Amino acid sequence: MADENDVSEEMEDEIAEKTEEQEARELDFILDIPLELSVELGKTKMLVNDLLQLGQGSIIELNKLAGEPLEVYINRKLIARGEVVVVNEKFGVRLTDVITPIDRVKSLAAEEQ
Repeated sequence: MADENDVSEEMEDEIAEKTEEQEARELDFILDIPLELSVELGKTKMLVNDLLQLGQGSIIELNKLAGEPLEVYINRKLIARGEVVVVNEKFGVRLTDVITPIDRVKSLAAEEQ
């Protein structure tokens, strides 16, 4: 009987090891998926005629006020809001509000309706 228990425990350990290895491979696969991150400064609507009038030096007025949080999207889904910072002479975004996973799922459900 002790031998059967030993064999059973060994099989369980082997299955657990395979599962851990499989999970690690799956995680590696997920970590290598490319995502598109974009930051939205603001939006506006314009007529084609107004678009055709644009030239160098034209100013396009956006719907956001200076100092308002920027919206951070991953694959066109809102994931956070933040503020502009400068890092090594390049623009960056300091996240001030990260959308919770539950709220992200709710927004996806709302889009489908």
